[in-house]
Amino acid sequence: MVDEKNALDAYSQAVIAVNERLAPSVANLRSRRGGGSGVAITSDGFIVTSAHVVERATRIVASFVDGTEVHAEVVGADPLSDLAVLRADSTELVPAELGDATGLRVGQLVVAIGNPHGFAGPVTAGLVSALGRSLPTGHGRVVDNVIQTDAALNPGNSGGALADGRARVVGINTAVAGVGLGLAVPINDATRRIIGELMSEGRFRRAYLGIAGGTRPLPPRLARELDRRAGVEVVEVVAGSPAAAAGLRPEDLIVAIDEMAVERIDDVQRHLVGDRIGATVKVDVLREGRRLSLQLVPAELEL
Repeated sequence: MVDEKNALDAYSQAVIAVNERLAPSVANLRSRRGGGSGVAITSDGFIVTSAHVVERATRIVASFVDGTEVHAEVVGADPLSDLAVLRADSTELVPAELGDATGLRVGQLVVAIGNPHGFAGPVTAGLVSALGRSLPTGHGRVVDNVIQTDAALNPGNSGGALADGRARVVGINTAVAGVGLGLAVPINDATRRIIGELMSEGRFRRAYLGIAGGTRPLPPRLARELDRRAGVEVVEVVAGSPAAAAGLRPEDLIVAIDEMAVERIDDVQRHLVGDRIGATVKVDVLREGRRLSLQLVPAELEL
């Protein structure tokens, strides 16, 4: 039989350990347009936060739990992932360790550290309540694989850290979706690439096809051949777009891009990274019962 007192004590000790390790890395960000939180990821000044926290901000002050205050500027922001990178005027930040959200499980302990209501350093704990959520952005796209947690998030938490039980940052808190419901952009291979390009290039480039679409089940025979259940049906093709030039039509069912499986519109977005811009990609579609391969040259997505 589980000793409830010992179990509660173990839970408390885990949260305390995460807070002690991570709190020095979490910044309180303030600008004339508002505030939020950020997470130091290098000792020489790089801080990750939410793009909406620093939108249109020019002068930012980052303060830490030890009382240190430094000025920071936006290096780059990517509204489509709601991630941004700042560079603080410091070489003595305490960097957090980035983890990998792909290893998270529903029911796993997570700890949120941020700056709710302007108070630096508060910590809340909870469980991963769902994985694989999608978060709509203001630019007609979604952030994939968002983490849902019941750890209490409040105004000012956006841009703060969501950590696992080993104090590794597995998400950047991005929204309060309702009572007992918080969302975080995951740290994974895709978002690490975004953060890296924001640090080095100041922006993250995406390819653009010019379609609107949604998931549609595959015909049974094709589903057996491809060993998957769905593809992406083209609902609309933008006139003058790369998709129109390649001959894509409404009701075409996209099943692969450059031999990589496509089952949801998220898969299309995931394949359209910067190095596809201007390069010919093969799009496999099902049209009126026939399988076709079209050659398409994506353009750069302009926000």
